[in-house]
Amino acid sequence: MQTIFEKIISREIPAYIVYEDDVVIAFLDITQASKGHTLVCPKVAYKDIFELPLDVASHLFYVVAKLSKTIKKAFNPDGLNTLSNNGILASQSVFHFHMHIIPRYENDQLENFKFVNHMADLTKDDYIKTKEQIIALL
Repeated sequence: MQTIFEKIISREIPAYIVYEDDVVIAFLDITQASKGHTLVCPKVAYKDIFELPLDVASHLFYVVAKLSKTIKKAFNPDGLNTLSNNGILASQSVFHFHMHIIPRYENDQLENFKFVNHMADLTKDDYIKTKEQIIALL
């Protein structure tokens, strides 16, 4: 079954496209959580970041950075979030990899994602073991 993004890419449904090249497409999120809220996704449907080839990821993030700078010039937000949800537990709802560019404005009523600080629960050895597990698989 096609995702809504595939239908946008094939022009089966309309979208407010702000950027397009051979690899990616960017369009306004229909929800507009804030003014300028934009989605950037590859034209090929990869379910999530784990399926996304590194060369596509590199180009996609270049476009995210370029559009973020453009949105900053256009709307002068007070901040900006870039976000990608990968997997059901991470709140992914469209299973076609995409990045959100969400301009932030004072009093925009958006909830910030809160990190939990676990420093007090970890030892130096815990950090070393975690670091080594990542490095071993690079």
